[in-house]
Amino acid sequence: MTIKNDEILKALDKMRGGPLTFGKMIESIRKCDEISQVDLAKQMNISRAHLCDIEKGRRIVSLSRAIEFAKVLGYSHTQFAAKVLEDQAREVGLKVKITVTAA
Repeated sequence: MTIKNDEILKALDKMRGGPLTFGKMIESIRKCDEISQVDLAKQMNISRAHLCDIEKGRRIVSLSRAIEFAKVLGYSHTQFAAKVLEDQAREVGLKVKITVTAA
């Protein structure tokens, strides 16, 4: 039996409680890297409450803020850019997968 990639991604999304958003990605990375909300918020020069709102999806960040997160956390800026663009697209009703590659 062969399972298509789309089916696997849909199953994972359902298990996670929805698609992987920028906020969920930040929260996962932060926890895996053992960084507290307070510490990451200080590094980003934002309040802990603001960071919590981002992680919970109550705030969608700009592309430039996503790049700042990538730099502070030491991860790929293209991955962070793609996630925030997907969130922005989802906000206007588009269900798309965005891939960003360096020019």
